[in-house]
Amino acid sequence: MTMAATGATIFGCSGPVLTAAERAFYRDADPWGFILFARNVETPDQLRRLTGDLRNSVGRDAPVLVDQEGGRVQRLRPPHWREWLPPLDQVRAAGPLAAEVMALRYRLMAAELRAVGIDANCAPCADLALPETHPFLQNRCYGDDPAQVAQIARAVADGLMAGGVLPVVKHLPGHGRSTADTHHDLPTVTASAETLRATDFAPFAALNDLPMAMTAHIVFAAHDAENPATQSAAMIRVIRQDIGFTGLLMTDDLNMQALRGTLAERAARAIAAGCDIALHCKGDMAEMQAVATAAGRMGPDGAARAAAALSRRGGADAADLDALARRFAALTGLAP
Repeated sequence: MTMAATGATIFGCSGPVLTAAERAFYRDADPWGFILFARNVETPDQLRRLTGDLRNSVGRDAPVLVDQEGGRVQRLRPPHWREWLPPLDQVRAAGPLAAEVMALRYRLMAAELRAVGIDANCAPCADLALPETHPFLQNRCYGDDPAQVAQIARAVADGLMAGGVLPVVKHLPGHGRSTADTHHDLPTVTASAETLRATDFAPFAALNDLPMAMTAHIVFAAHDAENPATQSAAMIRVIRQDIGFTGLLMTDDLNMQALRGTLAERAARAIAAGCDIALHCKGDMAEMQAVATAAGRMGPDGAARAAAALSRRGGADAADLDALARRFAALTGLAP
């Protein structure tokens, strides 16, 4: 049974407490879900109130996402939450035990997230860490070998799902060849279709059964020389047909300057190209209103994929978290 179509959006909010204006806007716009950033995070009790208020604003158990990778991209930090190494540093230190270490790491992370009402994490990052990968992304990756990256990314996803947190694999169809930071510029990748299929796209093909994914704001000239993947119908076909991803597909943040035009134009182009969800993270009310109008409601296919993703949002397993923390410490030499 498919859920009623919500807005084709995920929105952030402005601060640690939901404002009256935000409550009213979310009630009317009915975004599919929400995403949190460091500006929204103070203490566990505060965060539990905020995630509860976000869900109450739309009257349902909407997913609440976060970017909790470890390293630079970590929204929940000490003293209330663990500090995590950058993913590539963790993988390299673990060597042949990397898959087990990363599964444990993200199972423990999932417990921290679920305890404050967060039930989706924008991980794993299945992009390849190549010599040319821009520094903004390099140490967020898991390696340069497609098979190894796929294995570790699967372990990350499994660890999250065991803890009741949905993974969002990123950045489809592969961000590793980008030599520019998409927060500021639009990169163009000139590798051939055959090279991309054998390298960058391969980890995502191995993970094509995961429930949710996020696009890359990158031009892949072999498939579409003009439009970034987020806004390219040709690239969405690659993602759906060649890579075989069948889950819910959201854009990367629409505020990133790799995209041109107004926020409304950016959202409309992404939805028209075939993305299911327009992701707007800034929490700016005027911008959210424009994105909500441009993105509209999810169509039947998107609503079906959204329902399928949420159907995989289960409770945490019965793992002994203290024992898992001790095992993680024993394998890494880090505090549990």
